[in-house]
Amino acid sequence: MLPQLFPEGADRFPPAILALADGTIFRGVSIGAPGHTVAEVVFNTSMTGYQEILTDPSYNGQIVTLTYPHIGNTGVNAEDVETSRILASGLVVRDCPSRVSNFRATHSLPEYLADQGVVAISGVDTRKLTRILRDSGAQGACILVGDDAERAVELARGFPGMVGQDLAKVVSIKSPQDWTQGTWQLGESFSSPAQDRFHVVAYDFGVKYNILRLLADRGCRITLVPAETSADDVLKLNPDGVFLANGPGDPEPCDYAIAATKVYLERKLPTFGICLGHQIMGLAVGAKTVKMKTGHHGANHPVQDLESKRVFITSQNHGFGVDAATLPANTRTTHVSLFDGTLQGFELTDRPAFCFQGHPEASPGPHDIIVLFDKFISLMAGQK
Repeated sequence: MLPQLFPEGADRFPPAILALADGTIFRGVSIGAPGHTVAEVVFNTSMTGYQEILTDPSYNGQIVTLTYPHIGNTGVNAEDVETSRILASGLVVRDCPSRVSNFRATHSLPEYLADQGVVAISGVDTRKLTRILRDSGAQGACILVGDDAERAVELARGFPGMVGQDLAKVVSIKSPQDWTQGTWQLGESFSSPAQDRFHVVAYDFGVKYNILRLLADRGCRITLVPAETSADDVLKLNPDGVFLANGPGDPEPCDYAIAATKVYLERKLPTFGICLGHQIMGLAVGAKTVKMKTGHHGANHPVQDLESKRVFITSQNHGFGVDAATLPANTRTTHVSLFDGTLQGFELTDRPAFCFQGHPEASPGPHDIIVLFDKFISLMAGQK
């Protein structure tokens, strides 16, 4: 327990416990909703963007540990969100100050978490926790408000794991929607760009708003469709290209998305996949996916473009990966992680399709590899 790291006015916050499935206990204080949450615990090395992280649907089913020690300093606002609500299953931080200092802030982080019913804990030795996860791998965990450590461990050990969990259809929209909003600019809010160049059908497996904004900025008219939308229904919309979004969970159970992607590849329809979309494209071409030990979560991951040899600093959030050794002959590896050599991107050599494992739209950053959106635009232009 780290009392010196408790929020200012810690006597206002009830005690909380973080328990891991291996029996490790951390004590702290609750900075969110009452009750408990059970999920896979992972660590994220980003220094900024905690509001974007919390609202990233790819974190559904996961408790996020932020390794940066001071979280909550700038509060929260209504604009820095990647979906309409928090979809992470819980939050673990070392120090959450209750005093907020930012001209855009409307609420403190604890107020935001409590309002949205998200269980969170502050006062945890996140360095120790991260070392455990790094050495042992991501595992089941429970944040419990109160002091019943035995129950917290029992709940953590009951987590079934992420393998086999189809969460894309859980976080997806339920009916098609049009998207028209462009990116945000200080003093101007969100733009309303012209959308008359290309029609893109984007699958919502847990899509982040800024992905759609960047497509809109490039003149795309976007139809956002539910995760389980069939290829027949998409083709009736006569799109110029298909976008396969990011999302949570295991890609293998997403047989509906894999089947649809096979159709687009057969039709040689320009197709771009990010994160879960990258994994779905991998499965569609016959490759295999694997559960990673800790996954990649952060905004400081170096990735190399194998053709240009340029190194990009990227945002990452995935617990599964495509096994490069299982890719077919008609694919070419385009990007690899310089952390561990894992596959970060590939393209098909005989049709207009490519994908990337990281999050090139990265809001709040980095923006190094945003050029992939321009590559998608070029593929669609080439088919016109």
